[in-house]
Amino acid sequence: MAEVLALVEARLRTALGEPDARAAVTFLGTDRIEVLRFIDGDLVRYATLGMSAQPMADPTAALADPVKGPRAELVLTVRAGLADTDKVLRPLAVLASTPQVEGVVVAPGASLDVGEPLWPGAAFSSVLVAGSGGLVEDLELDDPMDPVRFLPLLPMTPNEAAWKRVHGAQALEERWLAKGTDLRDPLRGSVNLD
Repeated sequence: MAEVLALVEARLRTALGEPDARAAVTFLGTDRIEVLRFIDGDLVRYATLGMSAQPMADPTAALADPVKGPRAELVLTVRAGLADTDKVLRPLAVLASTPQVEGVVVAPGASLDVGEPLWPGAAFSSVLVAGSGGLVEDLELDDPMDPVRFLPLLPMTPNEAAWKRVHGAQALEERWLAKGTDLRDPLRGSVNLD
């Protein structure tokens, strides 16, 4: 577990530079989750560290495989200085502990909800999980372990989350793109869904 996390942190540092801050959260009955903060010009990136220590288990499986199974970490990027986004550390740790707590597999297209604003004044309490391979490349591990995928999180307003449940993740992403939505704006409102 420690070896996997050391490799994951090295990959994050290679892709994003040196973290300027880190915080750790431990929930009862779960492994420790760290959140690292990286500053990149006018952007701030938050990445989880700890979610990939164990493979995510299929909730229908009788026994969880301790080696095989998907592994992931979460990455959130927002514009710096517009909102108190550093308060997202605990909600991000909550999302990263979801596989351990709720026995779900976090994958692209999924919605994750913390039930409260991601940071003070945020219009978002949920995120859309996007596909990996962009900002931080997948990290290959020794066989038979699955690679660690670094999944970007796209904040969703309650209206967007409801619309996504009906129309699907791809339709919401296409709507954002068509309307030129700045998904990194921590103060943005809901995209026009008419």
